[in-house]
Amino acid sequence: MKLHEYQAKALLAKYGVPVPKGQVARTPEEAAAAAEAVGGKAVVKAQIHGGGRGRAGGIKLVNTPQEAAEAARALLGTRLVTHQTGPGGQPINEVLVEEQFDIARELYLGVVIDNSMGMPIVIASASGGMDIEEVAEQHPELIHWQGIDPTVGFQGFQARALAFATDLDGDLNRPAVALITALAKAFIECDGSLAEINPLAVTTDGRVLAVDAKFSIDDNADYRHKDLFDLQDKSQDDDLEVQAKDAGIENYVKLDGNIGCLVNGAGLAMATMDAIQFEGGMPANFLDIGTQNDPAAVAAALKIIGADANVKAVLVNIFGGLARTDIIAEGVVQAKREGMLPQPTVVRLAGTNVELGMKILDESGIDLIRADGFAEAASKAVAAAK
Repeated sequence: MKLHEYQAKALLAKYGVPVPKGQVARTPEEAAAAAEAVGGKAVVKAQIHGGGRGRAGGIKLVNTPQEAAEAARALLGTRLVTHQTGPGGQPINEVLVEEQFDIARELYLGVVIDNSMGMPIVIASASGGMDIEEVAEQHPELIHWQGIDPTVGFQGFQARALAFATDLDGDLNRPAVALITALAKAFIECDGSLAEINPLAVTTDGRVLAVDAKFSIDDNADYRHKDLFDLQDKSQDDDLEVQAKDAGIENYVKLDGNIGCLVNGAGLAMATMDAIQFEGGMPANFLDIGTQNDPAAVAAALKIIGADANVKAVLVNIFGGLARTDIIAEGVVQAKREGMLPQPTVVRLAGTNVELGMKILDESGIDLIRADGFAEAASKAVAAAK
């Protein structure tokens, strides 16, 4: 679950990370008042879940409260398209109005989960203000990191090592070490999946500030951080993903293709998407329905797929272990009969109760495209989509 920049900064500030003075605004009048509170000259920043806002016109420098109001009026209620949002962009419902200050240096600081090491790592670089992936590719020597061992936690010497590696020494060393330590603590205690300060700024008056902030929380930790999950802005998420989650479907991810997929098991779902691409098609979603033995739940999942305007064909690819294929078949029939799934539908069933599942499909009288094998199912789905 992603936080907005202003929410991430409020969270990090509680842990002692220095952030610029600022306020969130939802109207032009609130933006003017916020600019007045920080001295008139301000930065007005669109609040969306996506990077690249500056290049896309989502960050504006203003010199007066009136200019802040005008900037907010131009942003609020529109959609901002960046290289991270896709062509539809994301809605701007709020802006963050912050103080202006002169920056002497821009650095990068972040915390991510390194699956190869099995622990979070704190990453620092003297090259801030640009994508860390680009820095890693072009100048890997500028990337420095320290692992957070779960048995001992993040240690002071590790924070100092990162500070010195990025030339945060002298009078800057103590505040930099405190900031790095605070970021690591916030990440661990809030079950973070990503924390990023880019840029981390050294100002001309000697401050070290989190100019920007991203913070994402592991969805599986929602029961431990209800206060943070209450901050979720569903307007930033894909409508179908929100509908799926509201319907109790946890493993639906919208993609850019035109072949909808209903599969049980994450591995089979990934293999199904690979098979579709091998046949020259593109999957429209990832959907692992899991061990689902309720026809209504199967139909609800198919309704989400069928509601996607980009979907031209649907592939139901089930290998029943604990999941019963006859239940899946009942769900497919229900979705078709109730008009939830108007697209051509390819069904491949194997495993538990497969004979009964086939009988249900045969006796339904519904027009379905049947497939016996995995590759055949993918091929027929791609052909149906064309």
